[in-house]
Amino acid sequence: MKFAERISQVKPSTTMVMAAKAKEMMARGISVTDFGLGEPDFRSPDVASEAAILAIQQGKTKYTPPSGTSALKEAIVAKLKRDNGLVYSTKEVIVSCGAKHTLYNIAQVLFEKGDEVIVPAPYWVSYPDQILLNDATPVIVQTKEEERFLLSPEVLRKALTPRTKAVILNYPCNPTGATYSKSALEGLAEVLLGRAVWVVSDEIYEKFIYDGAEHTSIASLGVEMRQKTILVNGVSKAYSMTGWRIGYAAGPEAVIRAMDTVQSQSTSNPASISQEAARAALLHGETHTQKMVCEFEQRREMMVNRLNRIKGISCPKPAGAFYLFPNVMGLYCKRYKEHQIKSAADFASFLLEEEAVLVIPGEPFGGEGHIRLSYATPRDILSAGLDKIEKAVLKLSH
Repeated sequence: MKFAERISQVKPSTTMVMAAKAKEMMARGISVTDFGLGEPDFRSPDVASEAAILAIQQGKTKYTPPSGTSALKEAIVAKLKRDNGLVYSTKEVIVSCGAKHTLYNIAQVLFEKGDEVIVPAPYWVSYPDQILLNDATPVIVQTKEEERFLLSPEVLRKALTPRTKAVILNYPCNPTGATYSKSALEGLAEVLLGRAVWVVSDEIYEKFIYDGAEHTSIASLGVEMRQKTILVNGVSKAYSMTGWRIGYAAGPEAVIRAMDTVQSQSTSNPASISQEAARAALLHGETHTQKMVCEFEQRREMMVNRLNRIKGISCPKPAGAFYLFPNVMGLYCKRYKEHQIKSAADFASFLLEEEAVLVIPGEPFGGEGHIRLSYATPRDILSAGLDKIEKAVLKLSH
């Protein structure tokens, strides 16, 4: 039996592969320190859980419209106006089964054979594969650590071709934590104005901004940018509701309507109970989010300081999200027993096998020479894990 050709171009998620290996070790009784988690360690807001319980008690357990309930869409519209200064109607909003599902729906609607989609690297691992699954070509544009992993207007301009269909921007970024100031976004917008190029603006980490900085959506930079931007967000990160599986998009009505058509023939509506919980979180969960962000900022400080004291590791301080992306090239050519460090993947394997520490290598993110660590884990676990990393590095020799 022959599978469709497109599946041969797609790789399993590296984060899932590494997590599976760690689970195998834990099943053998080995205690693994996990820096790979892409979800907050906080509980979901009580207000969201209570709304879900009430929804069950009231019998709100039936199908909803494929694109989500009017009540949740109204809450999203209110959120976008309150937080982003953006005015949308409910016809310009769709609710899906998580932001990843939202992004896939966008790819289904926009991308086809012959299209090019610009993806700044380092990138979230699913962007290139979702593009490939829809027969388009990902154009990976490398950013530089010394430029804070930000796409510059000059680099963007050079990457554009007549076949460019869209640019995917993720800010704050998974895996680097980099984010764009308003002026930086204006520079990118200036390059895109007047061009028939979509912007897919993944803002799922927008609440996780530190050092007094503010998040700006590129869709807010004028009428034309709003009309060419599809804004993606959800409740998974900001409200620690990963398992509830609620994401959403806001954009031009024609695009949202097309996404609705795709969704109606694939998953249909997101879970009705989850939608009620998400609505409550968006309307009343801000205090919960602020507590998380405050704690994450303190963890970030501790992690960056500790990592930068380890010889051979250099860790820039990220502006947002809850990941660090340290450079480990200073450890290249070192060895311990059968381990020889020639790549970030080698170092990640060494940490897991020698000290039972799970980190994600940077190669699948388009970030060679780096590893990704999440600090969405309690501080005592983070500290113990850093002790293990330091111990492992001390074992290495030339």
